[in-house]
Amino acid sequence: MRVLGVDPGLTRCGVGVVEGVAGRPLTMAGVGVVRTPPDMELAHRLVAVERGIEQWLDEHRPDCVAVERVFSQHNVRTVMGTAQASAVAMLCAARRDIPVALHTPSEVKAAVTGSGRADKAQVGAMVTRLLRLDAPPKPADAADALALAICHIWRAPAQNRLQQAVAAHRTLKGRPA
Repeated sequence: MRVLGVDPGLTRCGVGVVEGVAGRPLTMAGVGVVRTPPDMELAHRLVAVERGIEQWLDEHRPDCVAVERVFSQHNVRTVMGTAQASAVAMLCAARRDIPVALHTPSEVKAAVTGSGRADKAQVGAMVTRLLRLDAPPKPADAADALALAICHIWRAPAQNRLQQAVAAHRTLKGRPA
């Protein structure tokens, strides 16, 4: 499985591609950041994020796109920018019929470090270790994107089995899946 992880943001949108399956060593296929200038008009920043994501989709052809689920923060402007960049990533994937998975920050941290309260340095250190890299990807947005992809690869099989069980249960109860 090849997963494009997206850590959404307007100024820095982290992107990282990881390949592998749960229980086996994983490989990084690419990592980077799509950047937009803060003084650029919002609509043009979203177009720039879209172009960047499209380039990553063209180059890496992922099987799935894992995006950080936007959560409530105190700074509404930050939340809005993150949500808008997140929507752009989901739209780009949906246009190509690539499945999209959303993972919360604490879910990603727990999957990669064992603690949902890990800090950025711990996430970066574990991503470096898990992908056998020489150094943590910089900036942290890039490491976070790789962590999203790793989380999805490790959790997707269990999530798929759960969805299948729910669908089978509904079918037995006479309701459409």
